[in-house]
Amino acid sequence: MKNTTEIIHSTVDFVKKELVGAEGGHDWFHTYRVWKMACRIAEYEECNKLVVELAALLHDIADAKFNDGDEEAGALKAADFLSEMNVTDEIIGHVVEIIRHVSFKGGNHQQEFRSPEMDIVQDADRLDAIGAIGIARTFNYGGYKNRKIYDPEIKPDLNMTKEVYRNSKAPTINHFYEKLLLLKDRMNTRTGTVMAEHRHQFMEEFLNEFYEEWEGMK
Repeated sequence: MKNTTEIIHSTVDFVKKELVGAEGGHDWFHTYRVWKMACRIAEYEECNKLVVELAALLHDIADAKFNDGDEEAGALKAADFLSEMNVTDEIIGHVVEIIRHVSFKGGNHQQEFRSPEMDIVQDADRLDAIGAIGIARTFNYGGYKNRKIYDPEIKPDLNMTKEVYRNSKAPTINHFYEKLLLLKDRMNTRTGTVMAEHRHQFMEEFLNEFYEEWEGMK
């Protein structure tokens, strides 16, 4: 197994190449932000920092949304790459489990895997889904999928199954209620919870402004 610095550098290069041309909300820059945030949270938590960094870097290497719903694509690609790096089976197994379980899968989905490292990477990923960047990513993806911005006649659905959530064609504003505004209360770490409070408040302020402008009040 290479030393930690070499493994991280090789992983960064691999992810950059794999995500060339990716949708703007799930590209290398998203991965970079999640990686840096995960490293920041890890400073305050008892964890295996190599597992945290590798899982953060590889968590979106083959997102199911862009791979015909294949939820194993990312885990398998990550495992193959880490095997080539001669990373230990224990670390590979842990990283793969994080990749399989890190994403939000709908309002009524129950978490099936937990570890301190998983908690950190999931918090970092969720922080990038809220606040100013989260808003930008949400509308970018809505445009990518040619969804309406808002339709008052189509109400948010907070009880979707994983399959219904993944195939939803609801307006982008609904996504705030079906996912983004739920994340503050689902953070795992103290650091993530504190940071989520500010980002959550910013989204609420944005929505208030949005509805007032929609109705011609401002």
